[in-house]
Amino acid sequence: MPEAPDLQVVKEYLVRCVVDRKILKAEERKPLVLRNMTGAGFSGDIAGRTINSIARKGKLLIFELSGERLLVVSPMLTGGLRLSEPSEKMLASVILTFDLDSGVQLRYFDQKKMGQVYYLEPLQREEIVRLENQGPDVLDNPMELDEFKLGLKPFRGEVKGVLTRGQLVSGIGNAYADEILHDASIYPFKKVGRLSDDELVRLHHSVYTVTANATKLLRSIVGDSIHKKHREHLRVHGRKNEQCPRCGSKITEIRTNRKETSYCRKCQPGLLINN
Repeated sequence: MPEAPDLQVVKEYLVRCVVDRKILKAEERKPLVLRNMTGAGFSGDIAGRTINSIARKGKLLIFELSGERLLVVSPMLTGGLRLSEPSEKMLASVILTFDLDSGVQLRYFDQKKMGQVYYLEPLQREEIVRLENQGPDVLDNPMELDEFKLGLKPFRGEVKGVLTRGQLVSGIGNAYADEILHDASIYPFKKVGRLSDDELVRLHHSVYTVTANATKLLRSIVGDSIHKKHREHLRVHGRKNEQCPRCGSKITEIRTNRKETSYCRKCQPGLLINN
């Protein structure tokens, strides 16, 4: 799933390439992903509108279009965007296409159709729960430590789940939660209420430094490959049986609720029960 560092770099690239461009034509190639909330026909309504700006909130991209329209992209696990020449082969995973007046085509692809693309009026924003029910963005100015601790108090679950839920801070998903918790030396399944003061300090620091550093790194390696998953820089996530970069022990992977958690048993000790 694209997370805040990934999508921030995607957003910056698209701002350079498609802002102020006019959408000449749009096509919905496959159903189920697009949520048209305007009451007007999508292709006819969006044609002729200009992309005025692009913003990011958590793990969503928000395209502001001329004439009071928004296009909100929530890629989820398998969605993504790509700029292509119109003559380039159309893959089966392409869901939506937008022909721009620059001569290129913006494509939204989603192999498993797990994402959503919303087409709406600005006043309808609050109807998208995933957009509005979020905490402060992880790449914005960090919360003060006391504010961060206070924000954690209502939660009783495992620390990794709290990070990925997006209500404390938004933009963290499965991969960067693993990276943050490894950096902070915290067991991923430890209950938030059992975190020590020292662990809370480390967690607060790692939440912001890990994601900020990843964003800086991705800016240097992504280029125009915004459609690809860039995971080569991750230290523990997806590194099952590889050496922990801190202690040299093997990285462990546990799958729960269809999600993988990667961590080091030595650097992040804990038990699944009573944590």
